[in-house]
Amino acid sequence: MAAFDPWDPAFLADPYPAYAELRARGRVHHYEPTNQWLVPHHADVSALLRDRRLGRTYRHRFTHEDFGRTPPPPEHEPFHTLNDHGMLDLEPPDHTRIRRLVSKAFTPRTVERLGPYVEALAGELVDGLVRRGGGDLLAEVAEPLPVAVIAEMLGVPETDRAPLRPWSADICGMYELTPSEETAAKAVRASVEFSDYLRDLIAERRKEPGDDLISGLIAAHDEGDRLTEQEMISTCVLLLNAGHEATVNATVNGWWALFRNPDQLAALRADHSLVPSAIEELMRYDTPLQLFERWVLDEIEIDGTTIPRGAELALLFGSANHDPAVFTAPGRLDLTRAENPHISFSAGIHYCIGAPLARLELAASMRALLERAPTLTLATEPHRKPNFVIRGLEGLTVEIR
Repeated sequence: MAAFDPWDPAFLADPYPAYAELRARGRVHHYEPTNQWLVPHHADVSALLRDRRLGRTYRHRFTHEDFGRTPPPPEHEPFHTLNDHGMLDLEPPDHTRIRRLVSKAFTPRTVERLGPYVEALAGELVDGLVRRGGGDLLAEVAEPLPVAVIAEMLGVPETDRAPLRPWSADICGMYELTPSEETAAKAVRASVEFSDYLRDLIAERRKEPGDDLISGLIAAHDEGDRLTEQEMISTCVLLLNAGHEATVNATVNGWWALFRNPDQLAALRADHSLVPSAIEELMRYDTPLQLFERWVLDEIEIDGTTIPRGAELALLFGSANHDPAVFTAPGRLDLTRAENPHISFSAGIHYCIGAPLARLELAASMRALLERAPTLTLATEPHRKPNFVIRGLEGLTVEIR
């Protein structure tokens, strides 16, 4: 287990050799530092994401005490109120009800209508990068695109958008393995401020509905059932956090991988029809979300090892996406890979509802960069963020010759 160390900069730089060691040693491993069971194989991760003996929460069946867990500190309550009412951290029947109602507003047609806006914005951002002769691809293209798109969907006025990314970043800090008290304090403050802002915006939309997602969430109903105000707030925050964190990190991780594999970048530049398969392969090759957790609600067995109720599984997406039992030569970047059942968007009832939007954004920014910045090159070696669960870069400085 020495190779698996999510706080070691060398591991964070390249965790995939450690994953190979975990897969070779077995299907499940207890990791003492976090008291989690690591699951590294694709078949197990895929199956367990669909296993109803596991849950994103246990509160629908057990109290903290019944489940052998310590309740979170009272001072963290604003974060948990926000987080625990989002469908990502709920189980049926609440998850089923909320996802059904959200799906009424967040439809494929809603996403499709955004296509021209997303493509135009991606083009504007890339044009700005070209005029400046380069810059930080993360700050100037990868980050502003999905934040603006989600804000546009929600109906957040342009003048109000500046705090969205900082709020999201502070909240997402709580999803790392062992967040510090400073991280928790930032997440709590951001949860309060973001919730207060959305509460006011929801009140405005109740009075004057518009053609936006918040108005759609207010109107969504099914047999008289509607979303509560807290459920709407938590849904909006989830859509922003999940909707842009994955896209931002997939963009910069992907271009960093392309710069390290010039033959694949050359092939992509020569044939832009590879963009859809390139997006899938880049999300597999360097997975933006490396780990997803599940609580064991009822005792399970994995390869002869009994995992008791109350335990926590760490499903290693990054390892599953490099499993040679599923992917031929998984360590090789292959933009033409035909069979690519990666699980970067999860699976089962918690499959990412925003996956079509993420693919739309990734394709728009990639095409804009290929068409408008064909001489894009890496200017300086990037630095990894000191995070494990949400995998990304501090920045990606590029130049256009």
